[in-house]
Amino acid sequence: MYTRKIFPLKEMALWTRYETMLFITIAIIETALYVYSDKVIQFPFTPIALIGTAVAFIIGFQSNSAYGRIWEARQIWGGIVNTSRTFGMKVQDFVNNDHAKNPASETDLKDIHKTIIYRHIAWLTALRYAMRQPRSWEYVMNEHTNKEWAKMIYVPEFHEDFDQTLGQYLGKEDLNYLKDKTNKQTAILYLQSNHLRKLKEEGLIWEFCFLELEKLIEELFNHQGKSERIKNFPYPRQFASLMYYFTWIFLAILPLAMASQFGEIAAKISEKNMHCPDWLVWLSVPFSVVVMWVFFTMNRIGRVGENPFEGSANDVPISTIARGIEIDLRQNLGENQEAIPKPFEVRNHVQM
Repeated sequence: MYTRKIFPLKEMALWTRYETMLFITIAIIETALYVYSDKVIQFPFTPIALIGTAVAFIIGFQSNSAYGRIWEARQIWGGIVNTSRTFGMKVQDFVNNDHAKNPASETDLKDIHKTIIYRHIAWLTALRYAMRQPRSWEYVMNEHTNKEWAKMIYVPEFHEDFDQTLGQYLGKEDLNYLKDKTNKQTAILYLQSNHLRKLKEEGLIWEFCFLELEKLIEELFNHQGKSERIKNFPYPRQFASLMYYFTWIFLAILPLAMASQFGEIAAKISEKNMHCPDWLVWLSVPFSVVVMWVFFTMNRIGRVGENPFEGSANDVPISTIARGIEIDLRQNLGENQEAIPKPFEVRNHVQM
């Protein structure tokens, strides 16, 4: 997620530079057609104004929908933060010898706490990797300038091996259980629940405390399901396709309509016996380019926000959130500060 207070205009211009050059070319060609055809080739401004109004409404709808998806995803992962902290606290308080049939040593209790909390960190790891898996409808990062941005930011899931990362938190038995599981994050929560049940049977967790921890696992399932819903259900393609075609129809016709409008202004000036410079019509080029750039950029910003886990600079920073939870949990386990991983690298003011 981009962390600067204001997205710099310079970077915005670089992000859209290829399209801007295309807009300049289109505007010059269509203005030249108008001028050198002796104003035969022209387009009335009223229809383009109506099309522009329709396109503006569609872009507004898309932007609101995209922001809604981003905000919902951020709320879900905010819920994961709260539930994770509560889970870590209750595990350390509820797993004890108060009702144990065979009391465990203090060292064994700490090992159990560590196993459960590390398994929870493994769940966070599996979930964030799953959210970064590409889908067929996620096309934003295939665009040229977005590929350039991808090289300027650091997405841990694209650079760090999943099996190696997961292996830092799970034992061999758990890893063997996960081998043939498609949805590894779900399987990890099953492991977690089974482990808690065994601890209850041994009396290391009181039955009421067991139910409390199971409720938290249920919450984690709910958060996971909501996150997977956003990942696996795309922004409706019929709206996206119509908006794409309508926007480009508008952009393709706009310079000719703008040139015609400036031609009418020049004609009115001439009717009043005032000198009208020949280059006045060419002012339609910069005006057209500005309007085209605004509409296209708003369109593109909306498209970038459609998939909040795709790996773009505008994503919900799930990697940073997961690492923050890990640091909190491991610090409260009493681990040495040097053993606890640092927050993920922030490149070009972008958290992922």
